[in-house]
Amino acid sequence: MPAIFPETAMFSLLSFVVLCLVGLAALYWYALPLAALKPLGNLPEPVEPPVTRFAILLPAHDEAAVIAQTVERLRALRYPADLYHIHIVADHCSDDTATLARQAGASVHERNEGPRSGKGAALSWLLERVLQDESIQAVAVFDADTRVDADFLRIMDAHMRRGVPVVQGEHIICNPGAGWFPSLTWAMFLVDNHYQNRGRVNLGFSAKHMGDSICFRADILRSMGWGEGLTEDYQLRQRLLLQGIRILYDPRARGYGEAAPTWTAAQKQRLRWISGARRAGRQFAPQLIREGLRRKDRAMLEGGMQAYLPSYSTLALVTLVLLGGQLISYQLWGVPARGLLFAWAGLGTLLFLYPFWGLAARRAPLRAYLVMCSGTVFILWRTWLALRVRIQRRAVSWVRTAHGDSST
Repeated sequence: MPAIFPETAMFSLLSFVVLCLVGLAALYWYALPLAALKPLGNLPEPVEPPVTRFAILLPAHDEAAVIAQTVERLRALRYPADLYHIHIVADHCSDDTATLARQAGASVHERNEGPRSGKGAALSWLLERVLQDESIQAVAVFDADTRVDADFLRIMDAHMRRGVPVVQGEHIICNPGAGWFPSLTWAMFLVDNHYQNRGRVNLGFSAKHMGDSICFRADILRSMGWGEGLTEDYQLRQRLLLQGIRILYDPRARGYGEAAPTWTAAQKQRLRWISGARRAGRQFAPQLIREGLRRKDRAMLEGGMQAYLPSYSTLALVTLVLLGGQLISYQLWGVPARGLLFAWAGLGTLLFLYPFWGLAARRAPLRAYLVMCSGTVFILWRTWLALRVRIQRRAVSWVRTAHGDSST
């Protein structure tokens, strides 16, 4: 027994050190739901009459199945018709997207030059044209399939009158009945909006730029543009932080969009997101951390540290694997100490319950809890995609996600 004591002590010490490291990362993720318990304060009430002049921008590539309905809904917003205008960029379309959008009442800008490299390039091209009109005071961006709440612009008008630079509305998945993946995505977005937007804003951080249902003061986009890349929305958030601009979150301004209907479509989309976020993280994180420390800006620091913190999925999987390995080790060799095993089990339980706290806070229906129970499959799938991004050398390209009855 004395001969193996040093090895036993070393194993327990190693387990304790790793537990502390994993626990620190878990502490960050749990700070968000704790902060989300507090109501969002100081959200302005809409004021009559509205005064902000909006440009509504939608990028569209072969969206004939949904674009007319989207434009018709936007024209029916409870906002003075002379204070907003709908602009569609028909990006390298091979169907009737442009014709249908015009017939529905939008101004259509057809883009056929250059490569079709995704939403960012199309929006940047459109912004250069639309923002030449100096009377435009704010810009709202939606996806081609987004169903916008009727009071969206009235809520954004209240923020713009206060001089708020950027406001992210709540993006809600509208097709949970289309299959298992859309259903899981719907439940995850309920949690994501509550934790990563409401929680972040309450901590003084910046909300996520979700690429849809978001509004900018026009001068911000005139000076910074939209940007291009696999995840230009994430990159723009980081660039905004470097300018000291935080994204506010207002869940009263809602947009309803479709999730990828199939695993194949979702896989292409997730590969793009993971790859783009990884590149942007490497690009902006060091500068954000340096500037955050220099300016004592917590939002900058958090934005930079995100590149180095494990995602919730990765953290949960690592904890599960390490707990399983130590349970086996304890059965075979009696190490690590029992107290450490209880600590690991407690951490694993907290991480398992993490999304369910969010569902409870949102008063989600029973089916959200049921589909979230299959989240382990998603965690394994997402981790596999993240590993693919790290080891493959082939560049990930933009691939359109089908909406409505559109073909891919």
